[in-house]
Amino acid sequence: MREKPSEWISISDLMAGVMAVVMLMLVVSVLQNKAAEAAMRVEKQQMEAARQAVKNQGAATQQARLSTLLEAMQADLAHGGEGGLIDVDIKNRRLTLPDNAFGRGSACITDEAKKALTQLSVRVATFIQDYGQGQVLVEGHTDNVPVSRPVTDYLRYCTVYDDNYTLSAARAREARKLLVLALDGQQSQRVIVAGYGDSKPKPGVDPASAENRRVEVQLVVSQEDRSLGER
Repeated sequence: MREKPSEWISISDLMAGVMAVVMLMLVVSVLQNKAAEAAMRVEKQQMEAARQAVKNQGAATQQARLSTLLEAMQADLAHGGEGGLIDVDIKNRRLTLPDNAFGRGSACITDEAKKALTQLSVRVATFIQDYGQGQVLVEGHTDNVPVSRPVTDYLRYCTVYDDNYTLSAARAREARKLLVLALDGQQSQRVIVAGYGDSKPKPGVDPASAENRRVEVQLVVSQEDRSLGER
């Protein structure tokens, strides 16, 4: 007598087939998700690279514009005969007034330096107007030789002081007065004064050297730029 095929065997085969299909679909789904994630990562990397390229291009353009502005400052000073008085560092966006731009032990600016700073005020105004977040830092510095006696004659020295910090700040303040001549009240708030005394001598220069007596005018495009410059 012939035996009937087992219905349970047929059902188990069917279930096994269904499970195989389900597992295959799960594997395909996982692979598709991984492929999608990989594609998203590649796209994100490409977008980031594109943004960085635009940023780098913008920075290069910005540097070129600033270099042109500083070269114009340099040309103005040379044309006016003050090219040897104020040093223009195009790479570091910095102008430096030496000690002899001021009276001896004084915050009073010499006539020659006044003329030079007045000329530069027009270029400073251009910088402030072109760069919405831009700032001009006017920073005074001295050597580390202590002040021997307090200075109290304001009319003669354009300040009163009894230490190097006060003198350095006063010199920066007097320079600022001329640099903001072409700015309105709101714009001039972005021209900032600081006095560092003898705390920041020139690199490689003896702290006692008169070469450290100076006022530096730094053009800063953004807060990030300022932070990098202070490192």
